Amino acid sequence: MVEMLEMSYRFEDWDKMLNTAGILYSYAQCIHEERQYHKAKNLPVPTLDTERPLVYYFGFSHLMRGIVCQKQGKYDEAKESIYRYAELGWMEDLGEEGQEIAEEFRVLARANLYIVEILSGKTELLEGYARFLQDNPEELLPGLGTILQAAVQYGLDVDDLLHMFAEQSAGFGEYEDAGNISHYYSYCYHLALYHQRAGRVPEALDWTIQSLMLAHQSSHDGNFKRCLALFETLREEITEEQDRRYHEVLAECLGQVVLKLPELRHAGV
Repeated sequence: MVEMLEMSYRFEDWDKMLNTAGILYSYAQCIHEERQYHKAKNLPVPTLDTERPLVYYFGFSHLMRGIVCQKQGKYDEAKESIYRYAELGWMEDLGEEGQEIAEEFRVLARANLYIVEILSGKTELLEGYARFLQDNPEELLPGLGTILQAAVQYGLDVDDLLHMFAEQSAGFGEYEDAGNISHYYSYCYHLALYHQRAGRVPEALDWTIQSLMLAHQSSHDGNFKRCLALFETLREEITEEQDRRYHEVLAECLGQVVLKLPELRHAGV
């Protein structure tokens, strides 16, 4: 179910994600209640062979629900979910591993609360959020994506913040795991929009082509269409080098289609 939630997140299937998060939470709650019942009756507590402690599944289900609410602009509901995984210490017998997991969710809650507040219009929190990102570099990639999204949404100038993190952000393209590639796409796409709004068309084209490549790499048709639409609004000022890179991405897409054709014929299609 965790893998299903991660896949739904990458493909922005919010309905499936919300439904699966609810099921995961209900399972975790049933297991917890059963354990509490056995403890109250002084009976042997049943064990369940799970990959992670039970506290992780409580936290993860609330985290995923909060992300869906954030993506849908339901910021008050998102905060409700954040508060629920911000403090998981109410669970008994966490053990060392469980306490570490609870602490990880506490840090995530702080980061995501910043995100929800900023996206809901409290842009005065940007300075504090930048300090948080300096202290928690593992949150920098999604964090800068959020800053750029807010900048585009509310017409902000965040050049100084981008300059502050320029050295660290230069390494974003080295990530290979699906989760970070998804975050990197969001960063590139919103950076392209930010440069477009500022009238920096060459930079906007560069980041549009980069986000187009990432959308293709992750097989996300919706993001790919979004990038193509943005590219068309900028096409008139494209350079030869940018045009070459753009057609390389298209050629790679066409190459995959051609490669699939023999398989379809062999299958009798």
